[in-house]
Amino acid sequence: MSTEVINAFRNAPGGYHIGWGWSEYTNWKDEQMSWKKTCYIGDWSFLWNLLIEGPEALKLLSDISVNSFAKFDIGQAKHVVQCNEDGKVIADGILMRLRQEKFVVQSTPAFYTGYKLHTGRYNAKAWQEDWFNYQVQGPNALYVVEKAAAESLRDIGFMRFRKIHIKGREIIALRQGMAGEIGYELQGPREHAHEIYDTILEAGEEYGIRRLGRRTAMINHLEACYPTASWHYLGAATGKKLPGYGKYVTKNFDISWVSLKIGGSFQGNDISDYFRSPVEMGWTNNIKFDHDFIGRNALEAEVANPKRTIVTLEFNSDDVINIFASLFHEDQPYDFMEIPLQEKYVLWADQVLKDGKLVGISTVPGYSYYFRKVLSLTYIDVEFSKPGAKVIVVWGSPGRPQKHIQATVAPAPYKKDKRRTDVTTLPSYLK
Repeated sequence: MSTEVINAFRNAPGGYHIGWGWSEYTNWKDEQMSWKKTCYIGDWSFLWNLLIEGPEALKLLSDISVNSFAKFDIGQAKHVVQCNEDGKVIADGILMRLRQEKFVVQSTPAFYTGYKLHTGRYNAKAWQEDWFNYQVQGPNALYVVEKAAAESLRDIGFMRFRKIHIKGREIIALRQGMAGEIGYELQGPREHAHEIYDTILEAGEEYGIRRLGRRTAMINHLEACYPTASWHYLGAATGKKLPGYGKYVTKNFDISWVSLKIGGSFQGNDISDYFRSPVEMGWTNNIKFDHDFIGRNALEAEVANPKRTIVTLEFNSDDVINIFASLFHEDQPYDFMEIPLQEKYVLWADQVLKDGKLVGISTVPGYSYYFRKVLSLTYIDVEFSKPGAKVIVVWGSPGRPQKHIQATVAPAPYKKDKRRTDVTTLPSYLK
């Protein structure tokens, strides 16, 4: 697709994400501190859920995913990554094994898995179910969910799940950690959503629980390094080898609220310039060459000789302040940098320069109140990925005043990863 298509996406109005409820509940600073100090409940019920069942359901998933399924237990979850022939990510999300031949795949892999089942010859069936999906994340998350369920959850390992009961309702509790902390996803039929949500809030009152609003929800993805489709990368869902994919998705899934807008100083020559590989996004450990899958040849070559990797960039604070100060001068101001994060869903791509040469792409910047810094997840040439390296981020759309922001390379994830904390060593708060 040519630059005309890219410009059309640049000029698109963009849209607000339907998830996470209100923009703020207490305030965004308080909500940002919750997953470091107490915990939050966030609503991810907008995710699509596709159930797949049949003798060849696992073969389908193996054929289209970079992950290994040599060991995949009932009650286990995976971060599943699906690529095109060029090794660029089409979709990523959570996959859970419910029974021997029954699985549920969530988020954008629901689209691609359904499409490949529809167009392939696999002995399996698929259908959608409408579930709520509440994240409870933070140091106190375990205590809150245990109190609500009136039982211990210490037996649930990381990326494992089982059924629990809250208010007599049977739901799934999946241990994961999108905020880089102890966390659980609570999932079940949408008709019980309000009851479960209210029970969690009530149980969490003594533990300082907060409701997570839209204005700051994606800061946890930024701090914990979770690149997200249509935000940090564009799904590679185009090309001759995906005939009818778009029509299949729009016919079978409710994507009426999804919009694509491109922003930032980087101007690609083709829409594929906004695609990313799992190697670039820090998911090399997900890739296993113990099976054949779409994109294997391209990824074998890239894993052997990676060109880019993911880092966090720390923006120079004085340069950021200068962007805001430009609003008070008579000259045309720089493009506004939203704090703590843009609320519209925009695929952001800024040029990252070293000695005037393009060496990377900086995604949407966000302000971390905890760290008191503006940060971005950035795909950068490997030779410049060492923490402490100095680069320049070009801020401002093409044709607008542009600011060269000094930036420092830092690790990704930026915040210490506490997802795998051994919860069996924590004190029990069960009454």
